[in-house]
Amino acid sequence: MKPPMVQLNREAYLGFLEETLEADSLDEVRTRLAVLDRALSRPPGDLPQLFAVNGPGTEVCLRTDVLQAEIARIGAVYTLKRARYYLRRLRAGASKPKTTGVNDINLCRWKEYDEIITDSLWLVNRRDTSGAHLGWYWGNFVPQIPRQLLLRYTRQGDWVLDPFLGSGTTLIECRRLGRHGIGVELNPQTAARAKELVTQEDNPHGVTTRVFTGDSVDFDFAAAVKELGVDQVQLALLHPPYHNIIQFDDDPRNLCNAPDVESFLELFGRVLENTNRVLEPGRFLAVVIGDRYSRGEWIPLGFYCLERVRARGYLLKSIIVKNFEETRGKRHQKELWRYRALAGGFYVFKHEYILLFQKR
Repeated sequence: MKPPMVQLNREAYLGFLEETLEADSLDEVRTRLAVLDRALSRPPGDLPQLFAVNGPGTEVCLRTDVLQAEIARIGAVYTLKRARYYLRRLRAGASKPKTTGVNDINLCRWKEYDEIITDSLWLVNRRDTSGAHLGWYWGNFVPQIPRQLLLRYTRQGDWVLDPFLGSGTTLIECRRLGRHGIGVELNPQTAARAKELVTQEDNPHGVTTRVFTGDSVDFDFAAAVKELGVDQVQLALLHPPYHNIIQFDDDPRNLCNAPDVESFLELFGRVLENTNRVLEPGRFLAVVIGDRYSRGEWIPLGFYCLERVRARGYLLKSIIVKNFEETRGKRHQKELWRYRALAGGFYVFKHEYILLFQKR
């Protein structure tokens, strides 16, 4: 559910705050803010003339509940100095945005972004199945993962690269959020299905989303981005196979068919090198990966991949742990896996990693 929003006339709203800042007493501040609070409580389109939008480009769009909470906070302070402090924050939030330069988050209005996760533990109860998102592909990640990363590490109009495209989840989210997307998928049938799904998603921002069929180990990313009129991408999102946990096909080039862990890591490293050539310095690379269990031993595949990225000069920014309750491979087998864990002395996998890096 989208949060409640209100559109106010920007110039009138800022002028109202300026006049309130000049108030000589707390009572006068509270009286003036009560006028704004009553206006926010009216039905959409029924704003007082003072705050009514005159036309396109004259409005400021604000979270109604957040603004009302700030009004209540100002009304509860004990000093005029403190009230003016909070009023200046409101003014800043509606005037010049303050951002980090890698996203569209206005830090002057940070309370409005409660959708964005900032903790290192992500608990996702169910995958997003809205729009073109389907859970048909064995091994695809939940759409919430690319959505969070796009919101946090890209701006509208930025370019995103997914070298292990799979079912097209990343590009679907690119369309939704106004980011250009490039996806490369090794399997021709999977690539065709991904392209079909991506084109089914609405494209309200008019962005470019391209699906290429090829092997990301040696695919010419530089030529691909140049063909699309850019030199670099601003986010790389890698979701490789978790080695041989799932065999997607019989293609020996596929990382799931690597004969051993070292061979898998060698291929993964070559994809990294290839990706690195087109990722803009200072921007971010994310690897979504899980561990595996083989012959009585936990194989820390995630940490092996982490070191391969760090060895290429990347700065490790975060290790995020995301839960998963059920996979297609373990569906309806919870009791069996519990028995295996008890018998084998291990713990059943209930998590995967989102490893976040910044290119120096």
